[in-house]
Amino acid sequence: MTFVAAPPHLTDTAFADWDVLQAETPDPPLFDPAVTDRLPEPARAWILHAISPGTPLRKAVVLHTHGRIRLGQWRDFTADQVLAPLRGFVWAADAYLGILPVHGFDRYHDGVGEMRWRVLDLLPVMSGTGPDVTRSAADRLACEFVMAPAAALDPSITWKAPDDRTALACLGGREITLSIGPGGELRRVSMRRWGNPGGRPYTTHDFTVECRAEDTFDGFTIPTDLRGAWDGQDFITFTVDDAIFR
Repeated sequence: MTFVAAPPHLTDTAFADWDVLQAETPDPPLFDPAVTDRLPEPARAWILHAISPGTPLRKAVVLHTHGRIRLGQWRDFTADQVLAPLRGFVWAADAYLGILPVHGFDRYHDGVGEMRWRVLDLLPVMSGTGPDVTRSAADRLACEFVMAPAAALDPSITWKAPDDRTALACLGGREITLSIGPGGELRRVSMRRWGNPGGRPYTTHDFTVECRAEDTFDGFTIPTDLRGAWDGQDFITFTVDDAIFR
């Protein structure tokens, strides 16, 4: 399997994280639907929909996306992301402030979160690290495990089902709510996430992602048209153009 080159404009630490997190899953077992038999029905229905029988259970994914994000006003962006649920992520994007290009990244790995955004790679736009940034990034990582469905079978994740269309995934002390459609498709992901939307003080907020379309890559069916909101206010919409499972 080919190595996916890291995007430009990363720091040395972010480059290193990119390479580590995209490492191929060693000897991935093939998906046997019988391993879901003990799961609550909504979780089981989603996993059976998301993973085709016989698919190698690769636990990391590289995503290529484009969309719009609200940074004061709505701005177009393109982004590359490496995601290894339960371990970390690097999300690197390009956008514009007027005619000026903005490059940067958000990352989380080894218990440390960071954001770093620059105009022309020189002028800081938004940067930060520390406990608040780390906690928010860790919450994001927990929420995004659905983009690499093999992670759902990790024994560290426990499941509950309050009703026949809702699955609660408990991981790392966090509870993620998955709303499941009648065919097992993922409709919505939500959680209480630490953050500071709109520059407000950090605290927990309602964080939801609506999944409006899906596609299949390498035997995994994942959302490909997504809309994210803090406290009911849209802040990002994006499309997954490609997904490479590692």
